[in-house]
Amino acid sequence: MKWQRIALMLTIISLLAAPLAWSQGGNAEQQIKRSIDQAITAMMKADTNSLEKLLADDFTAIHSDGTFFTKAQEIESVKSGTLKWDKVDVQDLKIRVYGNTAITTMQTSFKGSAPSGNPYSGTNRSTRVWVKQQGEWKCVSYQVTRVPSAS
Repeated sequence: MKWQRIALMLTIISLLAAPLAWSQGGNAEQQIKRSIDQAITAMMKADTNSLEKLLADDFTAIHSDGTFFTKAQEIESVKSGTLKWDKVDVQDLKIRVYGNTAITTMQTSFKGSAPSGNPYSGTNRSTRVWVKQQGEWKCVSYQVTRVPSAS
């Protein structure tokens, strides 16, 4: 009888806590998906203020050409127009959460332009590592690989 009361209390507490968790931004997968969407939008709009918030201070990126960027370099490339996306389609997004760390993999098809104005497009596969810092998911690492076009 005592265990039944404890089980009932735990069930009630769980049912009361779930809406509270959802009202605070949803589960980790939803929060990270929202962060990815925000990062893509920020890149397309050259919104460096949003990128500043989404990238961890010790963020590093390895781009498809092998270049290594710090957070400051990544933000400068967006600010200067070196990196400009006009359209990005995300496919095959996978989010794996391990406590306060998450790993995302995805494929993106993109169109953009170089500083010279020359258009470019292609498909990439990428991995991002996210860490929850002071209640916010921050991207700490990004690596992208170009997918060869089918010819």
